[in-house]
Amino acid sequence: MPTPETSSLQPLFDEARMRRVFDDRARAQGMLDFEAALASAQARAGLFAPSLATTIGAACDAGRYDLDALAAGAAGDGNLAIGLIKALTREVAAQDDPCAAEASMQVHRGATSQDAIDTGCVLQIRAGLSLIETELDAAIVALAALARAHRRSVMPGRTWLQQAVPISFGLKAAGWLDGLLYARERLRELRAHVLALQFGGAAGSLSALGGDGLRVAGYLADELNLTLPAMPWHAQRGRMVETGAWLALLIGSLGKIARDLSLLMQNEVGEAFEPAAPGRGGSSAMPHKRNPVACAVAIAAATRAPGLVSTLYAAMPQEHERGLGGWLAEWDTLPELFGLAAGSLAQLRPVLEGLQVDVATMRAHCVDGLGLIYAEAVATALSARLGRGEAHARVQAACARALELRRPLREVLAHDAQLRRWLGEEHLAALFDPQACLGANDALIDRVLARLD
Repeated sequence: MPTPETSSLQPLFDEARMRRVFDDRARAQGMLDFEAALASAQARAGLFAPSLATTIGAACDAGRYDLDALAAGAAGDGNLAIGLIKALTREVAAQDDPCAAEASMQVHRGATSQDAIDTGCVLQIRAGLSLIETELDAAIVALAALARAHRRSVMPGRTWLQQAVPISFGLKAAGWLDGLLYARERLRELRAHVLALQFGGAAGSLSALGGDGLRVAGYLADELNLTLPAMPWHAQRGRMVETGAWLALLIGSLGKIARDLSLLMQNEVGEAFEPAAPGRGGSSAMPHKRNPVACAVAIAAATRAPGLVSTLYAAMPQEHERGLGGWLAEWDTLPELFGLAAGSLAQLRPVLEGLQVDVATMRAHCVDGLGLIYAEAVATALSARLGRGEAHARVQAACARALELRRPLREVLAHDAQLRRWLGEEHLAALFDPQACLGANDALIDRVLARLD
């Protein structure tokens, strides 16, 4: 059970629906769904009467069980499934059903606790991925709208935190969108890999079912709508690692958006802002503050995710047919990654939908000041006459002169009679138009937008 200290932070860092997907009840229900499906699969295979499977299935409701008692028992058993299966067996036997006694003897037949835990976890993963994809789709729609609306809203592009050349805010939004589209594409591939049944029995050979093992496994996968893998994966944890790695990829992509937005919100920049709301983003000491709260949460998640994923990777070298402690290390780690991903999306999606973009300030940062961000355009224009190296050197010297004199670069260049003659006054003026410096801006935005469903 989560401690009060942890639960008090949950609304900040994760999301309520995802908490329910991975809470104690959902964990137990996932294992019980496995047990119900296992009984149905064995009845389909002719191992016992369908009425017994129905009796077992009727008891597979997590609401029937004392989850606190099961959690306490897990400290001695080493996992939750052992106590739950014992409780399920008792619950089946206690039903007012003529099949109850016989059905209780068929509970968990041919399976091991790891089968129930892993398959239950896969069912939780499926539900968690569906929640994330819904929110991810909404964030993608919001970013696409920003890319379209601001394809010509000029702003300084920045490299190494310094102004570089003019770009459009639409191009920046398209870059964020490209990252989320990549994550969604990988998600669709991921599902085919990781949503796989775990069913191997004691040591992965289905020995307790003899020649019926693979037939039961096929029916069981069908009952749960999961892929039937070539063999059980008790000690091959790539599916869990791949899931965690994808979550970290998404969290990192959201963290990138948050990092950029938080920098754009700085008072000295002031180009874009999280939507204002009463009581949001304030300071306990400074009444004027408008802090990037959603960005802070997403950046914190991106900071935590790599360490969690490293735990999953570290747990991969498991012993023989079923591992000792590496498997247990996954149990809290993967749900935490799901929580961070869902929390980041829950914070950032409404920000992207209501983002306040100060187009005038963005443009002002392109046209005010010394105009050094047009140095590349001037050097490119001069390179046809001087060659790239000489043109670069001449413009670099002019930039140094502009900084020394605190005069606009365009004025410094205009005072160089030779440069003015080579370029012409009209051409020189055109080189300092931010719209003329956008290059393949529109085409690049369109290429990203073309990847939308």
